[in-house]
Amino acid sequence: MVSYKELGLVNTKELFAQAVSGGYALPAYNFNNLEQLQAIIQACVETKSPVILQVSSGARKYANQTLLRYMAQGAVQYAKELGYAIPIVLHLDHGDTYELCQSCIEYGFSSVMIDGSHHPYAENVALTKKVVEYAHQHDVTVEGELGVLAGVEDEVSAETHTYTRPEEVEDFVRKTGVDSLAISIGTSHGAFKFKPGQKPQIRLDILAEIEKRIPGFPIVLHGSSSVPPEYVDLINKYGGKMEAAIGIPEEQLRAAAKSAVCKINIDSDGRLAMTAAVRKVFAEKPAEFDPRKYLGPARDLLKELYKHKNIEVLGSANKA
Repeated sequence: MVSYKELGLVNTKELFAQAVSGGYALPAYNFNNLEQLQAIIQACVETKSPVILQVSSGARKYANQTLLRYMAQGAVQYAKELGYAIPIVLHLDHGDTYELCQSCIEYGFSSVMIDGSHHPYAENVALTKKVVEYAHQHDVTVEGELGVLAGVEDEVSAETHTYTRPEEVEDFVRKTGVDSLAISIGTSHGAFKFKPGQKPQIRLDILAEIEKRIPGFPIVLHGSSSVPPEYVDLINKYGGKMEAAIGIPEEQLRAAAKSAVCKINIDSDGRLAMTAAVRKVFAEKPAEFDPRKYLGPARDLLKELYKHKNIEVLGSANKA
C-alpha cells in the first residue's frame, strides 16, 4: 500500500472548508493522459488555484493504475517546477464498488467517490458507510451521491434525472459519515445536456433547501460542463458532427459556487476543446503525423479553458 501523503498529495477536508467559507468551488478536472495533466497543472499554477485531479474507473483502466500514481506524484513536482506548489488531490470519480474504492486508496488516491445512487436508499447508505469506514482509517476523504444525473460519461449512464430529495440529505450524511455529497439538481453528464429550444436551468431552489438542512456541508456538482459553442462550432467546421450540444450556463455555475457547492466537475468541456484543436490541425495540415504537433495545440487550448474556468466560473483563482 502507498499513502497519498508519500506522493505529496492532500485530501479534500481542509480545501472544502476553505471553499465553503470563501464562496468558491474547487475545480475537479478529469484526465486520462499526459497532455490533459500538463494542461490542468499549468492552468492551476498560473491562476494559483488548488485542484482535484479526477480519474474515472474507465480512465484508470485506460491509463493504468500504477502509471496514474506516478503521474499524480509527478504533477506535484511539476507544479513546484513551474513555481507554485498548489494543493493537489487525486480523486476517484464515480467509484461503483467497495473493492474499487479500496484499491484506489491502496494505490495512493487521497479522495474517493462511492456512487451508490443507483441502489435503493438503504443499500446506498450501507455501501457508502462501508467505504467511509475504510477510507477514514487512512485519512482519505469520501464523496457520496444522492439523486441520479441523466446522460453518459465513461461507464456511468442514466436516461432520466432523479432529483436529490432534500429531506433525505441529513439522514444520509449522519448515517454514512461522508465528507461531501454529490447532488442532482439538473446538471447531466456528457455534451448533450439539453435539447434545442430548451432553456438550460439548474434547480438552485433544491440547492438552497439542501443548504438549509445541512448548513456548511460540502456539496458537489457533477456534469457541469458548459459546452462552449465556439468549440462545438470548430469541431463541426472541421468535419465533426456535434449538432445540438448544449451545456450548463456558466453564470448558473458561478451562482452555485458562491453557495454551498465547493467542488464542480468538468470533463466534457475539456474533451471538446482538445477535439476542436486536433481536428483543426488535421484539416489544415493533412500531412501532419507527429502527435506532438496536434496534441500540443490541444493541450494549449485546454489550458486556456481551465484558466477561464478557475477565474471566471469557479472563483478558485488565487485560493491556493
